[in-house]
Amino acid sequence: MKKVINAPQDVVSEMIQGMVLAYPDYLRKVDAADVIVRAKAKQGKVALISGGGSGHEPSHAGFVGHGMLDAGVCGAVFTSPTPDAVFEAIKAVKTDAGVLLIIKNYTGDVMNFEMAMEMAEAEGIKVDKVVIDDDVAVQDSTWTVGRRGIAGTVLLHKIAGAKAEEGADLAEVKAVAEKVIANVRSMGMALTPCIIPEAGKPGFELGENEMEVGLGIHGEPGIRREAIKPADAIVQELVDKILADMPLASGDEVCLLVNGLGGTPLMELFIVNKKANAILTDKGVKIFKTIVGEYMTAIEMAGFSVTVLKLDDELKQLLTAKADTPAYVTS
Repeated sequence: MKKVINAPQDVVSEMIQGMVLAYPDYLRKVDAADVIVRAKAKQGKVALISGGGSGHEPSHAGFVGHGMLDAGVCGAVFTSPTPDAVFEAIKAVKTDAGVLLIIKNYTGDVMNFEMAMEMAEAEGIKVDKVVIDDDVAVQDSTWTVGRRGIAGTVLLHKIAGAKAEEGADLAEVKAVAEKVIANVRSMGMALTPCIIPEAGKPGFELGENEMEVGLGIHGEPGIRREAIKPADAIVQELVDKILADMPLASGDEVCLLVNGLGGTPLMELFIVNKKANAILTDKGVKIFKTIVGEYMTAIEMAGFSVTVLKLDDELKQLLTAKADTPAYVTS
């Protein structure tokens, strides 16, 4: 294992310390848990909390800031945060307007966030939740009942965060979050596995000329393994699967997100974007906004995912509203 770390057991705590030192104007750490919150909390608005296992950076703490999240909860690498950690996040950012938990559909995440929600409700804190399941690759997976939540979560952070920043109430923020969940689909692939620092070895193996189609962001199995294809053929397969699940009509408008998994250069992501753009354009679909980069990674895994979000006027306005966070900025 070759990694630029000190001790495997210290990876998350040292990462958090380094992140806060890098962005002191944006972020601070909560004393009692591995939770990152806004350096300057905004009162009087619905507070948004997301999180999950570490190893997906910049998700989720990189999106803490104006127009997106109020707190990011950092679990151990590829491990759900504990209920206590989520509860500390709720207490740290709670407002009279309430708290919305954004949960990716993994069994541990759902269970632990819901337990924290019950703990908060017992103390009289107004709190609600949404669960995102945008991955069209598999219906049930290693760590889920139903579909997994993957890179579409980033667009959910952006849009729900903008709605909260406007001063919408908890029911309104939840409603727009559920609209995003109903209209976003994603699918990914990988060329290489990744290594969890404390494991010290790859989580799975791929042959020199193999790729895995539809795998999860923790290395969970996808649809199948096959010989590596040219980029255009891979993108065609992923986008076809997305459009089979969420048909789009000529004239529909979308946001297209091409997300790197940690080990894929931007050169290749732009090649992916070129083909995804062509497929959608050929169908008469209008691409309102394109986002290319690393937003929800899997440590150093080589691969990418494609996300398509169908937009209406409200979602377009919220998608382009101001955001100012370490990992995502719009003016």
